[in-house]
Amino acid sequence: MARLASPGAAVEALADALREGLDPETGPQRTSTPVPAGEVLLMPAASGAWAGVKVVGIAPGNPALGLPRITGGYLLLDGATLLPVALLDGIALTSLRTPAVSALAVRHLAPADRPLSLVLFGSGPQAYAHLDALLAVRELAEAVVVARNPEGARRLAAYAEELGVPKVRTGTAEEVAEADLVVCCTTAREPLFDGRLVRPGATVVAVGSHEPDARETDTALVRRSEVYVESRTAALREAGDLLIPEAEGAIGPGHIAGTLADLVAGRAPADPAAPRLFKSVGMAWEDLAVAVAVYEAARSEEDGGSAGET
Repeated sequence: MARLASPGAAVEALADALREGLDPETGPQRTSTPVPAGEVLLMPAASGAWAGVKVVGIAPGNPALGLPRITGGYLLLDGATLLPVALLDGIALTSLRTPAVSALAVRHLAPADRPLSLVLFGSGPQAYAHLDALLAVRELAEAVVVARNPEGARRLAAYAEELGVPKVRTGTAEEVAEADLVVCCTTAREPLFDGRLVRPGATVVAVGSHEPDARETDTALVRRSEVYVESRTAALREAGDLLIPEAEGAIGPGHIAGTLADLVAGRAPADPAAPRLFKSVGMAWEDLAVAVAVYEAARSEEDGGSAGET
């Protein structure tokens, strides 16, 4: 899947879907079913000539068994007949889609006139994939990895060096004070850093949770930031980063400055002095857009191979 669709291609697939008029506000709601091992999520979507559904399992006990915490698959359907056309690895798809969403936001929110200083929270698969995707849209001058697992942080730092980031090291949460870009890819349920430290004009991306009672960023950051989301409807239903400050009375429902579709349409941030926070919860339309890109690349490769056969 990574060979068929690069991080940059996934970013463009998402941007194209929004340019073509897809409205994330109308997308079906993610459903969750508790099961003994954790929960099962269903994420259906339809757009144009395609439909599809991702089935995700979240098993908190799996890491202790040496197994992935998140499992799943994606079924891509022909939109006109609903006949299945492809079955994709759901985790590989998520590892391509989620960073692409973040990178699309970063492309519109973060400065493009200089290499950026990055602080990256987390050392799991999403952190690795986010490095790949960020480098598809911005040049990095420095990457600081902050993670609970010191060895995991060192491995991710070594990976960033392999990707050609000039300065790489492990660090602490307080270093967000010097960052142009802060990216949170964790399973944290409480804020990872003091939002008062984030400097004006910096961009923060939080992707780690889709639960109303979990968050990676604190009320101080949310209150002082221009906030962007994939969909107002989804964010105000699922994003603890926003719902907790709202419950505290620190912000109102109108605090969201715009959506990913607004950014793609060219509506730029209004306040250059404010931090920009992009909060992602993950949406089914994103899976569909990237799954179609992967499928079409596979078909194109197959057709090209067939044309060359004798």
